[in-house]
Amino acid sequence: MPFYKFYLWWRRSYYLSFARLYNMQGISTALLQAKQKLTDLAVHQAFLEHDTDPHIISNPFPAVDHMAAPVIADLHKPRPYTPSLWGDFFLNHNPCTPSQYLAMKEKAGIKKERVRKIILAAGSSSDLSMKLELVDTLQRTGVAYHFGEEIQELLHGMQVDEQSFGDDLHITASRFYLLRKHGYNVSPDVFLKFRDDRGNFASNDVNSLLALYNAAYLRTRGEEVLDDAIIFTKSRLQCMLEHLEPWLAEEVRCTLETPSFRRVDRVETRRYIPAYEKKSTRDEEILEFAKFDFNILQTLYCEELKALTIWWKDFKSQMDIKFARDRMVELHFWILGVVYEPQYSYSRVMLTKLLIFVSLFDDFYDNYSTTEESNIFTAAMERWGEQAAENLPANLKALYINILNTTNDIEEELKHRKNKNAESVKGLVIHTAKCYHAEVKWRDEHYIPTSVEEHLQISVRSSACMQIISFVFISLGDVTTREVLEWALTYPKIIRSVCIVGRIGNDMVSHEREQISQHVTSTVQTCTKEHGIAVAEANEKLKVIIEEAWMDIVCECLHKKQPMVLLEKATDLARTMDFMYKREDAYTLPSSLKETLTSLYVNYI
Repeated sequence: MPFYKFYLWWRRSYYLSFARLYNMQGISTALLQAKQKLTDLAVHQAFLEHDTDPHIISNPFPAVDHMAAPVIADLHKPRPYTPSLWGDFFLNHNPCTPSQYLAMKEKAGIKKERVRKIILAAGSSSDLSMKLELVDTLQRTGVAYHFGEEIQELLHGMQVDEQSFGDDLHITASRFYLLRKHGYNVSPDVFLKFRDDRGNFASNDVNSLLALYNAAYLRTRGEEVLDDAIIFTKSRLQCMLEHLEPWLAEEVRCTLETPSFRRVDRVETRRYIPAYEKKSTRDEEILEFAKFDFNILQTLYCEELKALTIWWKDFKSQMDIKFARDRMVELHFWILGVVYEPQYSYSRVMLTKLLIFVSLFDDFYDNYSTTEESNIFTAAMERWGEQAAENLPANLKALYINILNTTNDIEEELKHRKNKNAESVKGLVIHTAKCYHAEVKWRDEHYIPTSVEEHLQISVRSSACMQIISFVFISLGDVTTREVLEWALTYPKIIRSVCIVGRIGNDMVSHEREQISQHVTSTVQTCTKEHGIAVAEANEKLKVIIEEAWMDIVCECLHKKQPMVLLEKATDLARTMDFMYKREDAYTLPSSLKETLTSLYVNYI
């Protein structure tokens, strides 16, 4: 036995004996001291041994009954969350003057019509390669939303044209990618002719391999040719990296980290416009229009953030919410990943406020509230009204009243805008609180579900993804019927899959940090217990579940049981969560987001 393990075992035995002795004598102070030493010791041991059962960290010796009260008391120690990185920045940040904004709008209008002519000319051409490149460019430069009908006509023509691309892997893969992305169920058999006798794909062209890699990620379950394509192209591209030109190597690295289908639109637009500007084949009209459009939207986003900052400052001034993460700007970005178009400006403001409530619920129920506080707060939410707040402690009463008033204001504004689903907002806010409350028993009992599937039965709901998607659906207006919202409440496959991407992705990057403190068991911890494996192995198993969830998302988009615009917005939420949890929990630890948010909200192109 290594010395440090022997030392830890000896100290643990000593303090446990000390605790039991004084427990029999009823001396609670000494017991608490021993318990604290054991807790510190368990945390120290966990850092020394990465494969230590994380359950030990939060509950070093659960057999001692007197521990319950001190644990609850510890819940009221606010976590040391980093403060907002933005503060009041957007109160005074003006990307441009009103006259500059109007001038940009005028120039953009002229450029837009010139780009439209380019698209219409492409429609009458027989050059499939040119059409594919044009649609891809419009999407990646962020201006495709201006030309929805024209692009759909081009895609329809590509779907009908199955013969003109022959044996060109790049064209075949690009066509497959764009058509599947837009809900056309193209067969993966189009790639069979590119495989040799050993099943490898006969190509050493980097652009063709990139196109194939991106196309393969629009796979559904059981499409083995696409599974094989991912394995083959990933290996080949990794081998080629060090021999490529810097700009192409960067494109390959970006693709290997996040295939095109899973990228957040606005983030990709901000990254791609400067890259497109360096291409010798660029179209100057598209480039100039993309720059104008990006800067115009950025100005609009900053106006939204200014209004939200004023509201949020007032909200926080009425209560103490140091227990929660202050991430208003990050939540606006979260919603921006789902609805970035200019016509959804009010939607972004409304949805950011609702996501702030989701975040407050998460922090309140997950690691701050006592069981009693959780119960009475949830009961008040269910009763919904100022009179329901009478029995709440002062601080919770202020929180409750502010959530109540803001939600009612949103409902009234939606009614004013003739939104038929305005009254559903309140029910979804209440439902969110109840879903988080369902995890409190797990937290207090340190319960570890027996399987990941059991965990997901509750944690999929407490991820709040269904509620967020439903809020988004409501914000879209008439396309969302009562039947659509009822469908969403049943957690259909696409919504459950989006929840899984968010839930497991979050757990994988935050597991070690969260389990040190009083916290609900994660899917990582559950997976280690279910299979008797270390955290690293559990993460690999969980990655498989995430990949299967993405396959189900693609499958549901191809089946189109609901309007495509709704399915796309649900997918956009999965993309945003994938981005937020790619390397770490960027929501809780937002410094890694600062550069991205600065590029989107502060720096013009």
